[in-house]
Amino acid sequence: MSVNVRIPTILRTYTGGQAEVAAEGATLSDVIADLEKNHTGIAARVLDDQGKLRRFVNVYVNDDDVRFEQGLETPTPDGAGVSIIPAVAGGC
Repeated sequence: MSVNVRIPTILRTYTGGQAEVAAEGATLSDVIADLEKNHTGIAARVLDDQGKLRRFVNVYVNDDDVRFEQGLETPTPDGAGVSIIPAVAGGC
């Protein structure tokens, strides 16, 4: 399945500055593996040492937060949009 992955500014160094890239995979895990194959280093920024989504990285397949779906096993149907969104903290 081919999906479009929206890349946040902080990770665009891995995609040559591209804000959106294509990736293949039937699940989010497959999509991340394909991203890593084509954009080396990006998986380490999305996954922790145990291979789970990092705590402060939110991932959506279409408009669904994968943490409330099936996590890395969330299906990624053909044409789906995947958004990687790092959490932002701070303030006074």
